[in-house]
Amino acid sequence: MSTQAPSSVAAHAPDEVEMQIRGLMMDPVTNMPIIVLKDIASDTVLPIWVGIFEAQAIALELEKTATPRPMTHDLLRNMARNLNAEVRKVVVSELRDDTFYAIIWMEQAGEVVAMDARPSDAIALALRWDCPIYVNRDVLENSRQAATGTQTINAEEMRRWLENLNDDEMGRYKM
Repeated sequence: MSTQAPSSVAAHAPDEVEMQIRGLMMDPVTNMPIIVLKDIASDTVLPIWVGIFEAQAIALELEKTATPRPMTHDLLRNMARNLNAEVRKVVVSELRDDTFYAIIWMEQAGEVVAMDARPSDAIALALRWDCPIYVNRDVLENSRQAATGTQTINAEEMRRWLENLNDDEMGRYKM
């Protein structure tokens, strides 16, 4: 999908919250990897469950581990660079039916391109481009509302637990 946007695509819209990766850990219940995003201006966190391969791609970049050959996200970064494109920002844009959606915002030759992506892929690329990660405010609100439902009370407990983890505790659960 291609979209024209303001010249400063890296600037965030008022409905976007800048986040940083707080940690990458294993869910002790499901044994699935979780990317924990944290609002840079508050203690709000957003856990996103991802696949093991996507978590590994993120972990490799977080740890600045070099691989002998380019991994998929390195290949995508190299391809974009060789086409004179730049990833400006990624946005976790939607939460629908318990599935997160993201948009990768790129710029090439003055044209802004928005591409649909899984959040894990978008975050893996954001790390490789050292560009900002945003979450739409509606996604944060909807994830809170979903977590407070009676069937998903464990999700709210998980959120509270994640918000209260200190650096030592987060390290214990790192991949």
